[in-house]
Amino acid sequence: MATTRSAHTVWEGNLIEGNGVVNFDSSGAIAAQPVTWASRSQDANGKTSPEELIAAAHSSCFSMALSHALNGAGTPPTKLVTSADVSFQPGEGITGIHLSVEGTVPGIDNDAFVAAAEDAKKNCPVSQALTGTTITLSAKLS
Repeated sequence: MATTRSAHTVWEGNLIEGNGVVNFDSSGAIAAQPVTWASRSQDANGKTSPEELIAAAHSSCFSMALSHALNGAGTPPTKLVTSADVSFQPGEGITGIHLSVEGTVPGIDNDAFVAAAEDAKKNCPVSQALTGTTITLSAKLS
C-alpha cells in the first residue's frame, strides 16, 4: 500500500532576517521545530535546517535498507549505527552527503558488510530521490 507523509512550514519575513517553523503533520512524533537562514548557513543554535532533516531521513532510510538486505542474506544485524552528514554551501546548495555506518552483524566479514552497505547506499529510496547529489560512504563492522 502506498503511503504519503506530510510536513508543513510557516515562514515569516525575508530570507536573512525571517524565520520559520517546521511542523511534522503525519506523525506528530516530533514537536514543531524552528528554522532560520542562520541555522542553515551558520551555527544551528538550537534550530534545524533542511539539510538536518535530509540527514535524518537518509540515515534512517539507509539503515532500514541495509538491515533488510543483511537479513535477506541470512546475516541479520544486531545493531547498525548510521550517521549522515549533509553539506550545504550558500549560493551552491547541497554539495554532498556522507553516510557512515558501523554494524554488529554476526556471521559476516567486513568485505561483505561493505558491499551490502554500498548496495543500500545506491538503492535506498532516499538515496534514489537524491541522485543529483554526490553520496559517499564509510562502512565497517564493530
